[in-house]
Amino acid sequence: MGFAVADALRKRLGHMPVPEPEPLPGGRFQSLLWRCVLPGCDAPWLLAMPQTFMNLSGDAVQPLMAWYKLKPCQLLVVHDDIDLAPGRLKLKWSGGTAGHNGLKSIAARLGTQDFHRLRVGVGRPPDAGNVIPWVLGHFSAEPKALVEAALPEAVDAILHFALDGPARAANTVNTRRKTAEASA
Repeated sequence: MGFAVADALRKRLGHMPVPEPEPLPGGRFQSLLWRCVLPGCDAPWLLAMPQTFMNLSGDAVQPLMAWYKLKPCQLLVVHDDIDLAPGRLKLKWSGGTAGHNGLKSIAARLGTQDFHRLRVGVGRPPDAGNVIPWVLGHFSAEPKALVEAALPEAVDAILHFALDGPARAANTVNTRRKTAEASA
């Protein structure tokens, strides 16, 4: 989900599909990396797609943050979440990893769970024992349509986060779908 949202953000911003070369001499961030100029923001943002296994995302995130001297409070991780209905978004600060191995890896390498997350709901698999194939495989038609429909909203959430700050963005993002569901 993180990659799907990152691709949607790049398309919205009109960035070229070729990432920047990695600036670490003799080292690798283990990420595809883009410098993004978000509308209304003075400073550029970095968009990274770790090229490690998902369970080792921290091995890409921590060196990247160290190189650019970023603090964990400046990090926004976009990830799938089986505890949210397909297509539902939730922006949150800190907290546990809810068994998500990518988040566990990032928290372990950073030494803190204090970073922002944009959770993109993918729902639970029909067969509770098949979580790994569910999140790594292909969705059936109904959840796929709901998740794909949420991609523009996820990009909007990132832009709100960048422009309005985390608290205001969370208020907007976390109430938007609830309001829509209540009126349906």
